[in-house]
Amino acid sequence: SVLVRIMNDVNSMQDLFTNGVINTITNLFTLVGIIIIMLVLNWKLAILCMIVVPFMFLLSTRLTIQIRRSWQLVRLRLSRMNAHLAESIQGMRVTEAYARQAENEEFFRGVNGEYRRVFLGAQRRSIMFGPLVDLTGAIGSAVLFGYGVVELRAGLVTVGLLVAFANYLGNFWTPIAQLGQVYNQLLVAMASSERIFQYLDTAQTVADSDQAIAPETIEGRVEFRNVTFAYDSGRPALDDVSFSVTPGQTVALVGHTGAGKSTVINLLSRFYDVTAGAVLVDGQDIRSFTVESLRSRIGVVLQDTFIFTGSILDNIRFSRPGATDEEVRAAARAVHADTFIEALPQGYHTEVRERGSSLSMGQRQLLSFARALLADPRILVLDEATASIDTQTEELIQRGLARLLAGRTAFVVAHRLSTIRHADQILVFAQGKIVERGNHDSLLAARGVYRELVDAQYRMMREDSGVAVGLES
Repeated sequence: SVLVRIMNDVNSMQDLFTNGVINTITNLFTLVGIIIIMLVLNWKLAILCMIVVPFMFLLSTRLTIQIRRSWQLVRLRLSRMNAHLAESIQGMRVTEAYARQAENEEFFRGVNGEYRRVFLGAQRRSIMFGPLVDLTGAIGSAVLFGYGVVELRAGLVTVGLLVAFANYLGNFWTPIAQLGQVYNQLLVAMASSERIFQYLDTAQTVADSDQAIAPETIEGRVEFRNVTFAYDSGRPALDDVSFSVTPGQTVALVGHTGAGKSTVINLLSRFYDVTAGAVLVDGQDIRSFTVESLRSRIGVVLQDTFIFTGSILDNIRFSRPGATDEEVRAAARAVHADTFIEALPQGYHTEVRERGSSLSMGQRQLLSFARALLADPRILVLDEATASIDTQTEELIQRGLARLLAGRTAFVVAHRLSTIRHADQILVFAQGKIVERGNHDSLLAARGVYRELVDAQYRMMREDSGVAVGLES
């Protein structure tokens, strides 16, 4: 849907403002010139010829409403078809895995058929404008010749004047017909512009205040003070949450899915503003910072790593475009990504495919680690960052991070609880509240929610190991 609006809808408006505007100006000048000449030759005949024009515009107005609605429907169907096409390409592996090619093809045929139906309907309505102009022109010519013959017999006009009028009348309808084509372009562009302006008029989720500042440096002291936040009018994702983190501390956020862990990260990065309370960095409400200055000092590594088309070097350098090649390599070495990078055909200059499909999940995650560390942020966020990495790769990352996290405030949303045992502070979330806090040993000793999560995860690991042993035997 977004791509359709950016490409197809914008192109429709581009066609209007390039070809449409030029043709409109040319045809208007031609039309005005012909009308002036006809009025000078014989104003009575001129008015008689143009008396049918209001009826043409009355009919075309009714037709215009239908045409505009038709093109709006075309844009909606095109958006749906392209969205399905993009989804099918991205999910091709899943489609093949479940042998759903036939069903997927049948669904696409239906979507494409619906688009074809509404497109042809819009085209049929649009091409009716030309015959309408021709019909009006024919009626105008008939009126001219009928009245002209009467005037000719009465000796009020000459044959030459009548022939000249017939010639000008033929030229009179040509620019009107071309203006009708431009009008069809306008209707298509109007349907597109409505969809484009829906995006342009969308209010920002967060915006800088007039007094927002951009601090030169931050220490990394973070505090959530009585924070409440809801994504909609339903149950709060966070409910009166308070905690503080000193610079250089590593804080782990754990809990079941939907407990509020990722919401903490979203609020810290200011993807949303709090509903109540405040998030403070170095004692200042983050709403007093510019969004750009805040996010430039926070390094984020997500579970779903996005790799851009381009070289390995450029992908790591994305977080700091001015970094030298040696700085990029140093960041890669720090997280042990250099091992697999140097084994690639062109090393750091190897081109990766769209979304990094030529790399494994673990390799993409290592690149995202290097990218975040190259930015040298004061606050580092790891959101389920090791969930998709095998145990051997995870051990490499843990060794690299142990050194690189020193001096940085780090928030770790953990999928594997084994990765957070050395965290300075562990916050356990449940239903948007912090139900437990402490370090690994103290929370285990408390035998609460955290102990239940750890025990459940170790039971799953033992069961998986048992299955593996059974398969081998």
